[in-house]
Amino acid sequence: MRILLLDTNHPLIEEQLSDKGFVFDADYTSGYDEILEKIHNYEGIIIRSRIPLDKNFLTKASHLKFIARVGAGMENIDVETAHELGIKLINSPEGNRDSVAEHVVGMLLILMNRLFIASNEVKNGIWKREENRGDELLGKTFGIIGYGNMGRATAKRLSGFGVEVIFYDILPNLSDKFAMQVTLEELQKRADILSLHIPLTEETNYLIDEEFISKMEKNFYFVNTARGKNVKTKALVEAIQSGKILGACLDVLEYEKSSFENIETENQDLKYLLGSEKVIITPHIAGWTQQSKIKLAQIIVDKILENFGN
Repeated sequence: MRILLLDTNHPLIEEQLSDKGFVFDADYTSGYDEILEKIHNYEGIIIRSRIPLDKNFLTKASHLKFIARVGAGMENIDVETAHELGIKLINSPEGNRDSVAEHVVGMLLILMNRLFIASNEVKNGIWKREENRGDELLGKTFGIIGYGNMGRATAKRLSGFGVEVIFYDILPNLSDKFAMQVTLEELQKRADILSLHIPLTEETNYLIDEEFISKMEKNFYFVNTARGKNVKTKALVEAIQSGKILGACLDVLEYEKSSFENIETENQDLKYLLGSEKVIITPHIAGWTQQSKIKLAQIIVDKILENFGN
């Protein structure tokens, strides 16, 4: 099978699959139109997020048997058209679930204990103790929306912190020893902390908006390591300003490029987030560790061989 690599990934993908007889071409720079002209030559694509694989693209890919997305989200792929055309879709959420879970806990500890603020103050000769009192995780109710690979790994990491973990998911009967499934209404009533672990779909676009936030009974901390457009930024900013949201940990932003490479829009809401002590922002790196790079790639290789190996 001839495979086109559209993004750089760990070299083990090419090394291991070449040993099994797969043939590779790499194109990390050409745009959509240039790739479109030659996509009929390939039976497989391995991608992260650089190019949207829309209906037009997939229709032109007349010999395509699979698309392997190194990561979890599939929003840059027209999933419905792929299924109609019999194209196998492969992703690897198992590969970075642990790094996402650790990132969630790390950001929360930094935010709730004012670690970044206090450290910068001391480095600048400012010694404040009373002003830097922290807020403990112990005893709080941690609410998760989306109990797939990322949500479950996050609940597992929290098991030693003395928090009660509850979650909402559209699939039933997912409770385990780490978390209890509840209705969305119960989660909104009980959660002290809200963490998103959902894909970006028509249903989850702007899931967190003014109406959703108004239904949260408690003032709460908010964490988003899912997708930026799951959240209406204007509503988030207004809730932080009013005190409804006590603080926010954001690894993703509504204003990111679709390839996640940078921010493509600047406005007053983003300016507020970047300047607020109540907000921690990282550049879409929750799933981006040394270990996850290897695990994501290995899972992709294993799944390709499981489906298309000789």
